[in-house]
Amino acid sequence: MKNIVRAAALGGAVALALAACGSAPEESGSTAGGSDNASSDFKACMVSDQGGFEDKSFNQSGAEGLDRAGDELGVQVVKVESSAETDFGPNVDQLVAQDCNMIIGVGFLLADTLTEAAAQNPDIEFALVDAEFSEESENARPLLFNTQEAAFLAGYVAAGTSTSGTVATFGGAEIPSVTIFMDGFADGVTKYNEDNGADVQVLGWDREAQTGSFTGDFDDQTKGQNLAKGFIDQGADVIMPVAGPVGLGAAAAAKEAGGVSIVGVDADWYETSPDFSDLILTSVMKDIGQAVFDTVSEAADGNFSAEPYVGTLENEGIGLAPFHDFDSVVTDEVKSAVEDLQEQIIAGDLVVESPSQH
Repeated sequence: MKNIVRAAALGGAVALALAACGSAPEESGSTAGGSDNASSDFKACMVSDQGGFEDKSFNQSGAEGLDRAGDELGVQVVKVESSAETDFGPNVDQLVAQDCNMIIGVGFLLADTLTEAAAQNPDIEFALVDAEFSEESENARPLLFNTQEAAFLAGYVAAGTSTSGTVATFGGAEIPSVTIFMDGFADGVTKYNEDNGADVQVLGWDREAQTGSFTGDFDDQTKGQNLAKGFIDQGADVIMPVAGPVGLGAAAAAKEAGGVSIVGVDADWYETSPDFSDLILTSVMKDIGQAVFDTVSEAADGNFSAEPYVGTLENEGIGLAPFHDFDSVVTDEVKSAVEDLQEQIIAGDLVVESPSQH
């Protein structure tokens, strides 16, 4: 019989164009090294959410996947950065006007804008990272990630390495692509407690009530720093910020406090945030870049499909980063347990669920 770890739903049971529109379009593309299947006259375009392409998180990962498509497939690449939600519509309109063959939006906040654009432009193919389109369409493909599975493992590790018995998580915005991490993290802590007769507490997220702590945006690092300080004052010694650049504020608070580690999200923060590498316990990674690259490659080949891509532990679309400097801190018992839990999840014997899963 399968073990089922459930994250609760509300009330139910237990994760540019114009100067005013952000930065100007950035275009590149080369036929050098391009595949025989992709054509250099295919134009793949991307619009970021307000975090920007240098957020060391999901926008950056998406941009890296698109740039790789330009380098390896020889497609033309255009990237447009948003600095506010009001930029989304004008930025997408500009990409339509530039005759993009494919437009990729990064982030849940772009869902409505891209859904409308896909309906109005049936000859253009669209993809949306980290969210579903508001309405299904034959020219619209969501790129989704069941990150609660990997976040579950991170929560187990956090609980297993905490010396204070208190860990924490918070989000940038209360949206499904954020809370799905928090669900998995909290469930992982619960699993550790059950397995070890422990009582590690989670601050910042009540998984049954689906309520918790959010900074309200992904930009203001001061908010992340202040929120993390509050958790540290309450005894938290491991924090997982699911907040893009705001998470770096939490890392700054951890560095100032000492004795506090960080769980990164989206990318391996040990690699992407070297200023804080000595604080990174592990990271919950999404291979957004590969999903973007594969989607562009298929579209350039004329094989675009609207069938959703869903990254899981099984297909390696998500994963847990190495422990790096904390390798000697994480005990062999915790490492062994996490490996076993991952195998159970992949086999389907352990099901980690979230109201925000796909």
